[in-house]
Amino acid sequence: MTMHTITPAPQAPVVPTHGRLRPLGLGDVRITGGFWGERQSVNGRETLDHVGSRLESEGWLPNFDLAVSGGLPSGRRGREFSDSEVYKYLEALAWEIGRTDDGALEQRFLDVAARVSAVQEEDGYLNTRFGRPGQDPRWSDLEWGHELYCLGHLFQAAVARERTRPGSPDGLLGVARRAADLVCAEFGADGRVAICGHAEIEVGLAELSRVTGERRYLIQARLFVERHGRGTLRDIEWGRKYFQDDVPVREAKVLRGHAVRANYLAAGAVDVAVDAGDSELLNALRRQWDRTIARRTYVTGGQGSHHQDEAFGDDWELPPDRAYSETCAGIGSIMFSWRLLLAGADPRHADLIERTLYNVLATSPAPDGRSFYYANTLHQRVPGIPADPAGTSPRASSSLRAPWFDVSCCPPNVARTLASLDAYIATADSDGVQLHQYAPATVRTTLDDGRRVEFDVDTAYPADGRVIVTHTTDAAAPWTLTLRVPSWATGATLRIVTADFVQQRPVEPGVVEIRHSFRVGDVVQLDLPMAPRVSTPDDRIDAVRGCVAIERGPEVLALESVDLAAAGIDDVGQVAIVAGTEPVERDGRVWVTLARLPLEDRRWPYGAPAPETGAALAEVALVPYHEWAERGPSTMRVWIPETP
Repeated sequence: MTMHTITPAPQAPVVPTHGRLRPLGLGDVRITGGFWGERQSVNGRETLDHVGSRLESEGWLPNFDLAVSGGLPSGRRGREFSDSEVYKYLEALAWEIGRTDDGALEQRFLDVAARVSAVQEEDGYLNTRFGRPGQDPRWSDLEWGHELYCLGHLFQAAVARERTRPGSPDGLLGVARRAADLVCAEFGADGRVAICGHAEIEVGLAELSRVTGERRYLIQARLFVERHGRGTLRDIEWGRKYFQDDVPVREAKVLRGHAVRANYLAAGAVDVAVDAGDSELLNALRRQWDRTIARRTYVTGGQGSHHQDEAFGDDWELPPDRAYSETCAGIGSIMFSWRLLLAGADPRHADLIERTLYNVLATSPAPDGRSFYYANTLHQRVPGIPADPAGTSPRASSSLRAPWFDVSCCPPNVARTLASLDAYIATADSDGVQLHQYAPATVRTTLDDGRRVEFDVDTAYPADGRVIVTHTTDAAAPWTLTLRVPSWATGATLRIVTADFVQQRPVEPGVVEIRHSFRVGDVVQLDLPMAPRVSTPDDRIDAVRGCVAIERGPEVLALESVDLAAAGIDDVGQVAIVAGTEPVERDGRVWVTLARLPLEDRRWPYGAPAPETGAALAEVALVPYHEWAERGPSTMRVWIPETP
């Protein structure tokens, strides 16, 4: 593995001490518009306000005030892990302040951080659910209590603050360090041999180690990773795999159990493997990623097919109508994939990040940024029920977006991811810059040897497949620009225009490297083929055998009943795609040719083949999956059956 030291640390959520690539943070890359720029704007303007208001009205932030005033436990509201949502909110604020320098958000951050800091006990303990008279003792319910999980999110918030506002007088980093010191004393090599039932402390400790230089935090993160799979947690009805406590991390073959827990643990394990130079552990995690993507991931990038335990199913168990595909699991998958990408520069990891960004992260929030999907079904059999805009919904309802949930991990998770998204666009190594995700952006950075690299990215992606990189400074020496060519982009072309030459050539999926002494005005243009395409499932995915999905660029498309109304049909279950027809793009939408399926019930639905399908309907338009249900309640499906 190529090694390099990262100094100074970029304003980014993940900053390994070494690796193949180093991230370019908010100070190096700025998204300036387009698909993700608009969503960042809504996130900063609406979602953060909404999340902050709900944390207040639901009582989850006032829990900290009650802890100071002596109003606990009787006045406490929210689940045992509600503190973590406050910490994710602080992290989101920190990244947004770093991105926009918003004065009102700065004051909000200081106010919330002060309310949190006031609760910390003398020895560093910090939690509103445990440890006081009338409450359960500290560390007494490691399976379900989420104490360490909450602290992991506190650490990530403190890291975000320190990277965007180094040395800020709010004191949050000091709060995090005192809590981490307590964790090391309580659970270190000479302490309790135990883990948290919900992984997260591992990534928090690893990143806190990186920002403070305190290596014992990394050592503690490694202890937690290595203790998984040793049976330290009590067994439950879903088995210890729910907690990833059934098999040691380095011996596991695939991600399993609760999908968020599994991805958070895998992300933390990559942090440990990279910073500790543990290639055996890192290679084990790569193999787990490979099999999880090949056998346990939905076409949207979503993960988790079980509702009862929010978990991965067995290999090939991917039913679209029962897809749980939790938004937080998608974010966890991005965390895992991003760390592997930094470690090894494999473009497949960026491909999955892109797929998950467009079809899970972008799907969860409504256009106004004030309601969300918790779970992301791929087949809605009955129209959803509009949520009460002032109410709180059950978490797993596969219906319409809701403003808040009893378990509202997803809204602040979406907020922190969008606020920090600039840091997932590009990386650098000793010889150049790599673009992994495409959005209008500015890139201004310095390579390890002092060479200055500056360029602008102009694109309407994913509406259009053209990505134009225009250089805005003269290079002192040649450097390498690397562009990712997505795995679906067969037929992509590259055009280079400089003062000295013009070159155009086809490029294959993977990456394309352009090494040159770029001058002001030099242009590199990547054209990705955006024609809609038909995707067929592996025959081993029983639930969608005989169906196809339609994709365009990075977006998965969906059929909604709203678009069938003109044909007198109100249910997507009544139609099939006519076999052998191709999707076409027209008037900014993708159209498919459908046939009506027989509507009559047979007395016994098995035996002889069903009657042939009826006459073909007029072409019907599809919608990007991330836009489904934005025109009101509907039925919807991603996997559409083909006619015989």
